[in-house]
Amino acid sequence: MERLAGRIILLWGWQRAAAAFAAGALLVLAQAPYDFFAVGFVSFPVLVWLLDGVTAPASGGLLRRVSPPFMVGWWFGLGYFLAGLWWIGNALLVEADSFAWALPFAVVGVPAVLAVFYGVATVLARLLWGRGLASIFAIAFGFGLAEWLRETVLTGFPWNAVGYAAMPMPILMQSASVVGLTGMNVLAVFVFAAPALLGREGVRRTGILLAALLCLLHVGFGYWRLSQPEVESSKSLSVRIVQPSVAMDAKWDRAEEDRIFSELMDMTAAPPAAGQPKPQLIIWPETSVPFLFTERPDALAAIGALLTDGQMLLAGAVRAEGAGADAVYYNSIVAIDAGGEIADAFDKVHLVPFGEYLPFAPILERLGLTQLVAGPMNFEPGAHRRPIVVPGGLRAVPFICYEIIFPAEVAVDVAAGDIIVNVTNDAWFGNSPGPYQHFRQAQIRAVETGVPVMRAANSGISGGVDARGRIIDAFALNVRSQLDFRVSVGEAAQTLRIPYQTVGLAIVGLFGFVALAGALLRRALRN
Repeated sequence: MERLAGRIILLWGWQRAAAAFAAGALLVLAQAPYDFFAVGFVSFPVLVWLLDGVTAPASGGLLRRVSPPFMVGWWFGLGYFLAGLWWIGNALLVEADSFAWALPFAVVGVPAVLAVFYGVATVLARLLWGRGLASIFAIAFGFGLAEWLRETVLTGFPWNAVGYAAMPMPILMQSASVVGLTGMNVLAVFVFAAPALLGREGVRRTGILLAALLCLLHVGFGYWRLSQPEVESSKSLSVRIVQPSVAMDAKWDRAEEDRIFSELMDMTAAPPAAGQPKPQLIIWPETSVPFLFTERPDALAAIGALLTDGQMLLAGAVRAEGAGADAVYYNSIVAIDAGGEIADAFDKVHLVPFGEYLPFAPILERLGLTQLVAGPMNFEPGAHRRPIVVPGGLRAVPFICYEIIFPAEVAVDVAAGDIIVNVTNDAWFGNSPGPYQHFRQAQIRAVETGVPVMRAANSGISGGVDARGRIIDAFALNVRSQLDFRVSVGEAAQTLRIPYQTVGLAIVGLFGFVALAGALLRRALRN
């Protein structure tokens, strides 16, 4: 192991960049749908050894001193995000004649920007570097802080955070209920990087034993939590999720409106699956309604005639206020009751830049730039998130599309809810890893909050996830049908809610403190 570490440490120039890129790209295999988490024990030791070999110029400004470790992290991040997010380009091929020019920006530009955060992580780590265990604390702190920044800076995009690599199955997800994704990012990197100590002189037993202990606690806590009997609840809800699998080239075609709506209605009206009661709550995916309800009042009347007392439809739809050039559009979930009335509505709060709106629109539109993928209009953000009351008096907290990937937002907004409803349209990304990764992140939100997730996706993956992250039932990609199941709710209200966001940030701070203490001690001993 020391010989291998020595070779990696001595890499220089393009060879160092290539090794960092390859290590980052390999790490994607730890994410859904592959879930081969063992690659983390290769990628992060390689990254540690590459940082061991970084030398700063003897003279020069701050930029020259931080550039070598930054580039190691940036190349690692570029490999990781390029291999993990290439499928974003599929969205631009839906209307290739108009948007194919932006393919390099989506496929390479987005990973290149996201890689900056990992460059920052390695700079922070290198500033606190040491030859022993302190360096492992340092790199875990650097990535933990970088992932937190990636969730918050410029509206955030915490897709495929490294902590997910340590949570491929429910038994390994339960730690998120205590430390959240923020804490898992730190702890996962520490454990994955610990074998790097084997490549240094002697065996650093303390670090290896500490990593092994964390693994044992991670697995043991998951086993214990899943073995506990579920809290008895008198509340339950029968749910139907409709997955229409509408092709993207037909979704906004006005000639296809009636056909799409008719298929949605047929799946909604189908008899319950064997052994399932009549659904109380029916969920259609994001923007599934192929027209504005204000233009088709007959559609609301048809839905009202279809629903019976005690049923409600939550439908993803575009909602408009105003008319003509003054119209304002919202990406919404509308609640329709058995009377054919819109009983409530929620407008998406966290919009996708360049997809649902154009940042700095007055400036970019002058340059000929427009939004790239979402549909035939720009959306305005909703004011705030609030629960929608559904049958049984339960409170459903709505999240549209990628709103579900932001742990801090979900933590705050779900506090007053009984279930999470997530509607999305992942058909933009085709048969790629994207829909699997999106579903996994929704799964982890259920574990963190202790609140079940009901997810309706146009082409999949649709399904129900219980409060401990176990899949109740789900559809595969591109299935066109309806899914019936029953979910027990109210467990989170009867159990202790752990402030996992606070705990996670405290872990980031603790690792930073240990790394800083190690760096200061090392410098004191040198003097």
